[in-house]
Amino acid sequence: MMPNARGVGRRSFLAGITTLGAAAAAARPAPAAANTAFAGATTTARKLRPPSPALIAAEQVGPSTVTDSLHVHDPGSDFMVDSLRALGIDYVATMPSSSARGFHESLVNYGKGKPAIITCMHEEVAGGIAHGYAKASGKPMAILVHSTVGLQHASMAIYNAFCDRVPMLAFAGNILDETKRYNRVEWLHAGEDLATMVRGFVKHDAQPVSIEQFRDDVARAYAIATTPPMEPVLLVLDADVQENAMEQRLTPRPRPEYRPSAIDPDSATEIAKVLVAAENPVIVVDRAARTAEGVELITRFAEMLQAPVVDLFSKMNMANTHHLYQAFNQRDLIVNADAVLFLESDSVQGVLTEMPDSAIRKLITIAKPGVKVMLVNSELGEAGTGNFADFQEYWPADIAVAADAQASLPVLIDAVQRVMPPSRRAQNAQREAHFRDLHYRWRTANRELAARGWDAEPISVARLCMEIWHQIRHEDWSLVSSSAFQSRWPQRLWDFAKHDQYMGEPGAYGVGYQPPAAVGAALAFRGTGKIPVNICGDGEMMCAPTALWTAAHEKIPLLTIMHNNRGWHQETMFMTKMAARRDRDTLAAQDSTLIRQPFVDFGNLAKSMGVWGEGPITSPSQIGPAIARALQVVKRGEPALVDVVTEGR
Repeated sequence: MMPNARGVGRRSFLAGITTLGAAAAAARPAPAAANTAFAGATTTARKLRPPSPALIAAEQVGPSTVTDSLHVHDPGSDFMVDSLRALGIDYVATMPSSSARGFHESLVNYGKGKPAIITCMHEEVAGGIAHGYAKASGKPMAILVHSTVGLQHASMAIYNAFCDRVPMLAFAGNILDETKRYNRVEWLHAGEDLATMVRGFVKHDAQPVSIEQFRDDVARAYAIATTPPMEPVLLVLDADVQENAMEQRLTPRPRPEYRPSAIDPDSATEIAKVLVAAENPVIVVDRAARTAEGVELITRFAEMLQAPVVDLFSKMNMANTHHLYQAFNQRDLIVNADAVLFLESDSVQGVLTEMPDSAIRKLITIAKPGVKVMLVNSELGEAGTGNFADFQEYWPADIAVAADAQASLPVLIDAVQRVMPPSRRAQNAQREAHFRDLHYRWRTANRELAARGWDAEPISVARLCMEIWHQIRHEDWSLVSSSAFQSRWPQRLWDFAKHDQYMGEPGAYGVGYQPPAAVGAALAFRGTGKIPVNICGDGEMMCAPTALWTAAHEKIPLLTIMHNNRGWHQETMFMTKMAARRDRDTLAAQDSTLIRQPFVDFGNLAKSMGVWGEGPITSPSQIGPAIARALQVVKRGEPALVDVVTEGR
């Protein structure tokens, strides 16, 4: 007889348990005969009666309208949802947790999708999604994590966002009152000062003990997070505040909008005079352009001076097709510069100096003596707590202004217009011709370099990037991944013209950022027709593969191309260098940096998460057709992944 294809039903399972129990009680066999009695019980027991209509109705009971000590109406977490709506928060990324169960339930049954829940399988994925979403949308997203353990999981993503100066509203559940923790796990998953774990890399934290305090704390936190320098904030949500009924209905605070500070006219004039008088001025931009307007302002400012712009890639600050885009020529420009203006950059030391990775490290200043160094940076005097040195070594500047760069650019442009004499303006044509020639030769040289090893196996990274470009160049697209580990081949070969075509770097370069951040950026672009492109390393993907499941579950279209070099290639280079420096086996040193034996099949990994997958692609001729197929999947609103086996970089 064939077994039941549907498996064991609930009623038959319960019936079996009941009849077995009845038979065992009736027979009361001796220990030696117990197995025999158990085996025959199912044939001798009577059938269990079907459940009564009253029992069926009780199991399917709807929302309660009873008011007593066992039921709560108007819980505090409903007001929390109202507050997020008032702040314009569209999404909350979360992994279900008991300490935040009140807030979570309100999001589902009271919020009804406003804001919408983005379900995640790891809190670091939730934080990474919020990070990428904020970079693409220009507005913060919320995450909801589970007390001690969830906040520790999310801490890497929060640190990435902090170092990237990206806003995020992080909420962590907690049971503050010790007398309310009913078992050992609730003691382990609670803290007196939960925020202490991340206080060194959040801009602000609060632990409201009443819903009235929450109303003010969440509005203040939002304002702090979204005012430059933008950074994550944390609110610890006590279970009682979430779950207990409010004594009265409250109205959320309206969304605060703090205006970023701009440079004062006198300082702008002083900077303008230095730049106009300089023979070789250089503009260094990092997180300067927050919006498309920022890109336009940087371009206008540079054109007025015909000064080269060095982009440090944290954001899309300038079109790489513009002749003043000179990121590729950074060292030569700095060596010859007599004035350098840094706009929202914490890498002053990194630009003006070099430190060879040798046995004895020594800082070498490459900028010439007497160079004028000027800073316009919103985070001067604010960034960091002393424990996390993301702002690098202190560099004495000739002029340093604590102001937002984008807000300051109109003032700087006006100052340059006022102080530039006709004789200096007349030099611009010659300067323009010089930088156009440099830019043309750079673009030409990169195409020639990309052609080398065109048909090589493993596939060259330049070939991979060019095949992607061939498929997307006529689309509305955005590169939602960092290009650092592809040796900047996208910037060397593609045309970046719009602010939203590059999402920038990962902040702290914490491995595992890329998959969820790409999903977050794609979430921001969902419904716009834009194609989000994620060139993802294999080591990155293995740290946060469940981001793929979230993309499939939430129906987020995203084109992921695996840069699968089957190893942590940067560490491979480091280990090779260490072994060579010590006269040891360089090949053996690489073993623990390789992702082999077995190889990871990312195409099937994607399929297991519900994502369309193909690969591994090992032949260069297969790349284009595979990407074209994946692109069609993305265009119909689904995520897709192509696994391409490549050289290191």
